[in-house]
Amino acid sequence: MAYVQGYVAAVPNANRKAFEDSSEIMIAMMKEYGALECVDCWGVDVPDGKITSFPRAVNKKDDETVTFSWAIWPDKATCDAAMEKIMADPRMTPDVMPFDGERMIFGSFEKIGEG
Repeated sequence: MAYVQGYVAAVPNANRKAFEDSSEIMIAMMKEYGALECVDCWGVDVPDGKITSFPRAVNKKDDETVTFSWAIWPDKATCDAAMEKIMADPRMTPDVMPFDGERMIFGSFEKIGEG
């Protein structure tokens, strides 16, 4: 069963190019280690909510944009093995994450439907 990882982060607007560059590196590694699909998106219409929202979830500041990303893996075992390899990969340098990783939210899910 397909295994999906999702990520939401607040990236400083000044770091957009660095985020795009890091996207290329991360996508290459994830695909190399077995991901079926990887997508990184830059927020365009991500409104603040009154109770919950993407901006609130990542404690977005005025000079930041919310990003939304996902990766699809064949299964959890492939994903877990890939994450170990990615963390040990020399391409995984501190500048690969040009945002505050402590405010990133993420989770993993089993796909149950598709259209």
